[in-house]
Amino acid sequence: MSLLELKCFDYILVERPRIGSRRVSAHYVLGIDGEELGYTLIHRYPERISKVEAFAKLVSMIPAINYGLFTPEIRFDFPLDPRDLKFFRDMMEVTARDIFVNRIIRRTGFVREEYIPRDVTPEMAEPMAELLPESVEEEPIDFEPEYNKCAVMLSGGKESLLTYGMMKEVGCEVYPFFYNESGGHWRVAIPAYRWFERNEPGTRRVWSNADRLYTFMERNMRILQNVGKPRAEVYPIRLFFFAGYSFAFLPLIHKYGIGNLLFGNEYDDPRGLSYEYGGIPHYYATYDQSWDFERYMTRWFAERGLGIRQWSAVRPVTGLIVERVLYNHYPELFRFQRSCHSVHREGEDYVPCGKCFKCNGILTFLLANGIDPTLINYKPEHVEGLAKRIKGGKIRLDRDELEHSLYLIKRRNFDFQLDGKPHWHVEMLHFDGRNSGFDAIPEEFREKVYRLLEPYTKGYVYLKGGRWVRLSRRAAVNGLTGEKNAFL
Repeated sequence: MSLLELKCFDYILVERPRIGSRRVSAHYVLGIDGEELGYTLIHRYPERISKVEAFAKLVSMIPAINYGLFTPEIRFDFPLDPRDLKFFRDMMEVTARDIFVNRIIRRTGFVREEYIPRDVTPEMAEPMAELLPESVEEEPIDFEPEYNKCAVMLSGGKESLLTYGMMKEVGCEVYPFFYNESGGHWRVAIPAYRWFERNEPGTRRVWSNADRLYTFMERNMRILQNVGKPRAEVYPIRLFFFAGYSFAFLPLIHKYGIGNLLFGNEYDDPRGLSYEYGGIPHYYATYDQSWDFERYMTRWFAERGLGIRQWSAVRPVTGLIVERVLYNHYPELFRFQRSCHSVHREGEDYVPCGKCFKCNGILTFLLANGIDPTLINYKPEHVEGLAKRIKGGKIRLDRDELEHSLYLIKRRNFDFQLDGKPHWHVEMLHFDGRNSGFDAIPEEFREKVYRLLEPYTKGYVYLKGGRWVRLSRRAAVNGLTGEKNAFL
């Protein structure tokens, strides 16, 4: 198969954004076989925003990053700062590799079989798109970040709710930011948003039709099928969209001088994963949730003159621990979590489906921690069928995390049909060179966050030679693995 067989568009054109006092819009044009199709991407704000054109360009560009594999040209009908152009190119390249491996080669049911190559070469995963801005010229931005302020991207999931609770407790001035992209994810966020809107003055919501734009793009890709398929648990093509969330809030981050941007990215065990397929490096479809991405963004924000730090306060801990801390330490926030692919409305509330991959993981964590799943709207039948769904492979957890959770469930005398196996590191704070570095949390918050997590964990571990080795708190805080007393 040649690269050109993946071609779906003759070009993608992003027109110059229009900026209003509370609105940013940019028209997308798809060139297909001599015809043009258009769709306007819109972002609406709850208040007057900083009219920085560079921000409007950045948020308008994000969707196009996902389609570098499928068009020979991506045109921008406006000048681009060289740093913004480099950001786009870097993100397009890593996203193309992730899409090729995790959406094309690893069949998801969306890419037609005739477009899936039998033999794979690294060149196939390189984007074909040439980037064509109107011109390249520097566009400086004036900004002085305040590092005692934190923007937390709230999704309604357990990680983002815990992040908000912890950052508020450790003394940060927290701004809960909700992004309504006009897709199913908004139903996940509604219960939490209702509470935050009433109780937290810093809460802000941005509305966008970004999800509809993605669907428009993908419905016009000849290599795809089943686009818009109900209850699908993966997207057909798009993989890079978390930066779309954060960039949507840049006008508000700029307005309020916020220096920290936090997502709820928990720990992923790198053992047993090659992060390569057929010579193609990839991130198992989660690059924009990785520590590599956080480091890239922090560097890029610095180079761009913004100085914003992007990071995760829950990066060292597993989902099992996130659920434990949220339930025990922030019970009011716990009630609003909805981690589900198919949240639906029942009466005045929005409730989880109880059977998808995400729900199965949450139910497993709840039972392992001795938490009643009905507290967050799961039903007894969801618990009763959990073992069968896990046995059928309807769960996505690291092996050790799943086995240890099942072990804890058995210890609680549940009449559960699956046996587990203890892996005590799952209940510790994790550090390694790939997914959780010692400096992943800024120094002024680091020890405060660790002390908050300590009562719910069993210590600190460091991945050394493929084995988990116990670590002292001092070593974890300061990144000291070479000292005599670093390891316990």
